Amino acid sequence: MSLHVWSSAKYTFPLPDGHRFPISKYAVLRDRVLAEGVVAREDVHEPARVPRDDLLLVHTADYVDRFTRGELTRDEERRLGFPWSEALVERSYRTAGATVEVARHALDHGIAMNLAGGTHHAFPDHGEGYCVFNDVAIAIRALQRDGRIARAAVVDLDVHQGNGTHAVFAGDERVFTFSMHGGKNYPFHKVPGRADIELADGTGDDEYLALLADALPPVLAAARPELVIYLAGADPHEHDRLGRLSLSFDGLARRDTLVIERCREAGIPVALTIAGGYGVAIDETVRIHVETARIAAGFASSR
Repeated sequence: MSLHVWSSAKYTFPLPDGHRFPISKYAVLRDRVLAEGVVAREDVHEPARVPRDDLLLVHTADYVDRFTRGELTRDEERRLGFPWSEALVERSYRTAGATVEVARHALDHGIAMNLAGGTHHAFPDHGEGYCVFNDVAIAIRALQRDGRIARAAVVDLDVHQGNGTHAVFAGDERVFTFSMHGGKNYPFHKVPGRADIELADGTGDDEYLALLADALPPVLAAARPELVIYLAGADPHEHDRLGRLSLSFDGLARRDTLVIERCREAGIPVALTIAGGYGVAIDETVRIHVETARIAAGFASSR
């Protein structure tokens, strides 16, 4: 079986000169996985817009409608980190829709990947940290509503804690949220999840991978999930502008392999999102995301 991926790269949006969000990486990533033969062209899908009803499984109607109409306050836009535009609305609906489709495909076929997504800083009533809608939470709630799953786990290995995801699922025993992130990095007010590992600045491959290897078995045992959504952030990389950790390219590849292997051994489908990545050179960030897709494709073909 081949790896199927969803790309919303064509839905770009304008940003001011010098803005540090790397919007261009998504098109480069899509093109690179095709050029390197990681995925076949027919296995790259364009996502549909997420239905409003799906958004309302996680977000308040007031927030969804005011964002969609362009009625956020200046403070809300500043907290989000993006200037509002119709193009931003379209992309936000598409990237959330992609994760829902990826999760459904993963349930049926074992693994699938969104070449975007992982917008884990979005709360029910607001966006922040470059995250408009919480695609991971929306996908889980949509699958639960549809009776496809009862239980899920979120394995969040972006360098920044998934505070919005933790907040959405706080007190919900059906969804286990696990985040391993920089302890002194954004967000500076952390929201407790079911399991959090806070890392010191400069943490490298050996310590990171040892902590992850120890954490995953009890997380999966406690979660008993029918689906894992994995946020494979590129920002723990040593050259990331916002990361403050010291993982190498090889360390990140070993991380991805470890997560997918543990889920495969437990018979749990995996839906991947790429989450953050803010390398000094966009090519380095894309290289990490491409390798994540390559590793996922290897697992897809071995089913």
